[in-house]
Parts: sequence; C-alpha cells; structure tokens
Amino acid sequence: MSAAALTGLQASLFGASQRLHIQHGPTDLVIDADGPDRLALFEVAVTAMGNVLAELAEELALLRAPWNAAHPPASAVARRMHAACDIAEGLFVTPMAAVAGAIADHVLAAMLESDAARSSGKISVNNGGDIAFWTGEGAITRAAIASPALNDAKGCGITLRGPTAWRGMATSGFGGRSLSPGIADSVTVLADCAATADVAATLIAGAVDCPDTNGIRRRPAHDIHPDSDLGARLVTVEVPPLEVEQIASALEAGRKLARRMMQAGRLAGAVLELQGEITVVGLDDPAASLTGRNFQRQIHEREELTNAPFSASQDDALFRDYPS
Repeated sequence: MSAAALTGLQASLFGASQRLHIQHGPTDLVIDADGPDRLALFEVAVTAMGNVLAELAEELALLRAPWNAAHPPASAVARRMHAACDIAEGLFVTPMAAVAGAIADHVLAAMLESDAARSSGKISVNNGGDIAFWTGEGAITRAAIASPALNDAKGCGITLRGPTAWRGMATSGFGGRSLSPGIADSVTVLADCAATADVAATLIAGAVDCPDTNGIRRRPAHDIHPDSDLGARLVTVEVPPLEVEQIASALEAGRKLARRMMQAGRLAGAVLELQGEITVVGLDDPAASLTGRNFQRQIHEREELTNAPFSASQDDALFRDYPS
C-alpha cells in the first residue's frame, strides 16, 4: 500500500516487519497485526481513519470545553473521548485529554469488526505512544518502554497474555508533548481501552506534585500553546532537583488518585516516575505482568520507592510492540 486515496491521508508499509504507518494531520499511527489477512486488516484501518479528523473538527468547541456528562458529542470518536472522561470523577478534564487514545480505539474496533480479524491473534494501534491493542486466546503482546535508560535492558515492560480485557496504554507527564500541572516525568497507565488510559494518565500525572516547593515554575497553558484546551490553567515548565522526601510525597499523591481510579475496574494499574524514582500501583493481574529485572523488583516492593534505573520521555512513542 503506497498512499491512500483519501485526501490528506497518507498510508504506507514500512520496516522489515511491514507495519502500517498512517499519517493524517497531527495523527501518526503505527499499526501491526498477525495472521494471513493482515493486509486486509490494514485496509480496514485506513478506511476507518477517513473522516475522523473532519468529524472531530466539527465538534472541536465542545471537545475543548470542560467535560459535561449531560452534553455528549455526536461523532463516534468524540463519543469515545467523552465516555473516557467519566473516570475523572469531578476533576477538571476536557474530552481532548482522550483524543489520541480514542482514535486508536476507533481504528482497533473497526479492525476487530472485520472478517479478516478471525485469522489474527493480536492487533496493535499505536497513536504517538497511546496504544489500543487486542490480545487473543493464547497470544502474547509485549509492550516495551522506549527510553534511553532502557536501551540495554531488553525485555523491560509489560507482557499481556490473551485473552485479556486490558486493551489500552497511555503515558503522560511534564516536559514532553504533554502540558501538565504536575511534575511527574511520566505516568503510564494500563486500562480497558486507550481512551481511558489516556485520561487516567493525564490526571494522575497532574496529581504528582509538591505544592509550595521553591523552584517549580508554571505558566498559563495558552501562553505555551494558544489553542490549548487548558486555557489559562497553569502548567509546569520547570522542576528543580527535589529531595527524597519531596519525591516520595509527590509520587504518593499520584498513587492515591490511581488507587481511587482503579476502584471502578477500568484500570489495571500504573507506573509513576519522578526524578529517577519509580512506584507501581496495581498491575498484579496475571494476564498483565511487569517483566524485566527492574520491573520484577517492583512486583516484590510494590509499596516502596526504588532507585531502579528507569525513566521515560513522552516525546518518544512510549510503548512499542516487540516480537514474542
């Protein structure tokens, strides 16, 4: 497949494994599937993306406004965005917090509805690091964290064994593409879908904070990105080196929110990182295990901070599938 016929949308196969790359406006998807009908599934994915951005543009004002349960949008992806915000439980959020994950979910859903999916064991749709995936009976999906600190640490990440209800991952934090009121370097969430993970990661990352700490600088979001859905709300632009106690306190604030969100049953858990310290919440489902030396230690020391050499930059595509 060289280029899609849809105006403004480009699609091509790349790499030795011939994954599908779809680029449309700000959306950048990397899609993979196994099975003899994977190319047919890729065609379904391209078609599914056809009107997504145009439909979202028609409802942009509503999607950038604070979430209101009583005013759902009309288009399919926008409805996914709106539904995911329910996990906020009163915290400020706009449906735009779920846009990347919701688009990934939408494409995955279209692929799974295709007859071609019957011959597939696993499918993944990576939208700039927010991933929707399906792991069928007996299949294994491994999601590796793409970070300079882990370049030599093969196998560190999350392994999903099918069938599993966990179908989405997302990462948020301060300092990358995200605008966040918090100070977390990264918060990665595993959830029932990518849109839920997207919203949860955004809110948990925002909760990681050290109020009144000298040296943390913030600016109105619209001063950084004039069209930001956060408007005049303050977002973090600089975090100084913190004391161990400050890091522990900030991470505990994020853990508290993550534990609360897990009560709804839509989150498997989260990995939170701040200035080299990591803490893990949940992720104790046998179908979704932490793997690798550093993460294995987290399984046994779940309630403690460690100095494991782990970090993540949300500038990268934070999770990538790697062969089993």
